[in-house]
Amino acid sequence: MSTPPSAADPRPHPLHVLRATAFSIGALLILVGVGVLLHQPLLIPPLAASAALVHGAPRLPLSQPRNLVGGQLLSALIGYGTLALTGSTAWGAAIAAGVSMGAMMLTHLSHSPAVATAVIVVLQAPHAATFLLLLALASVLLVALGLLPGRIGGHPVRYPVAW
Repeated sequence: MSTPPSAADPRPHPLHVLRATAFSIGALLILVGVGVLLHQPLLIPPLAASAALVHGAPRLPLSQPRNLVGGQLLSALIGYGTLALTGSTAWGAAIAAGVSMGAMMLTHLSHSPAVATAVIVVLQAPHAATFLLLLALASVLLVALGLLPGRIGGHPVRYPVAW
């Protein structure tokens, strides 16, 4: 037996779903395009999750620019620190993920997709300067593209709620 949606779990308006889907796809395709131009992968799974938050839940604190950019970069830095201590191991990745979560909570930069960024850093050990620069660029692009839906066609949801 299914439970009907409650006030705490309202169904989104179909037009909001369509816009969120279209803008999320557009943002991710732009990340892919910039990555192709730079000959560097710019789209990593945590950024796809970040785009989903920005476009699907733009009012959540996790979706706000400070959290997205700050959480991604903080988690990547923690990933590099953990990598230096543990090497590229699954154990190190687990530690980096947990430490990233705690650090984001302490700094008020919570952005759950960023935990996966710490894991990627530990497991793949990308070149630090290049990865951090590309991660910052991609995060800022996601924020910039998140601004568009609320300014086009009378979209009822404005992003961001706070900087």
